[in-house]
Amino acid sequence: MPPSSLSCSSSVAHVTTKEALNSTSISAVSVVMTVYNGERYLAEQLRSVLDQLKEHDELIVVDDASDDASVEILRGAADARIQLHRNQVNKGVRQSFELGLRQARHDVIFLCDQDDVWLPGKRDAFVMAFEQHPGTAIVISDAEVIDGDGNITAPSFMATKGGFHSGLWSTLIRNRYLGCAMALHRSLLDSVLPIPARVPMHDMWIGGLGSVFGDVQYLPKPYLQYRRHEGNVSPSRPQGIIQMVRWRLSLATLSIKRIFLLLS
Repeated sequence: MPPSSLSCSSSVAHVTTKEALNSTSISAVSVVMTVYNGERYLAEQLRSVLDQLKEHDELIVVDDASDDASVEILRGAADARIQLHRNQVNKGVRQSFELGLRQARHDVIFLCDQDDVWLPGKRDAFVMAFEQHPGTAIVISDAEVIDGDGNITAPSFMATKGGFHSGLWSTLIRNRYLGCAMALHRSLLDSVLPIPARVPMHDMWIGGLGSVFGDVQYLPKPYLQYRRHEGNVSPSRPQGIIQMVRWRLSLATLSIKRIFLLLS
């Protein structure tokens, strides 16, 4: 499906099939990054991503109405692979990621935050996983956890979650889908877009449905430094039990509705 049809449609297209997920040779990738007042860490993250991208790759950045120097940093990079889209008003991380995903042109789409650091070899390792495993919808790796100053606080994010488990029902119990450590196959967009407003986080939604409609490849080597600090969009502290139950019930209900809609 060409980018224009995805970007113009707000309805669910059709169920993703494993045949559509096959990628025998991937020549270019898309990276989708959302930014909101990210000036503190943005330049470091940009360098870590752009250093790995090939000539025909693209970095789609959706700035969510930042009022700091984020846009100047992005423009100052002066890199033709960067495609900057600016929201006139703040729309939030879910809508901003959805906008970026609809602009992506290539079969492999990385999710990217503004404040992390890509470790060497990430792009090529993920591409190889897609190429070597036909039918893959999601590739996800482990990550080192760092603090605001770049100090490693945990060598394995997944170890803090009790190890990686890919299934939808495992995700409802304890989410392991860390968006900034994920890439998805473009064909999965047919099933996950639009992202419902009541979904707790976009990565849980994409990861859970990806495990239903395709295979998930887990790379145990950390290919990312995941930064936890006071400005994180994702909560760094445990949420209250009532909020957690509400989120899980919402994710379960919306996932079941989307699956039945696609299969009907």
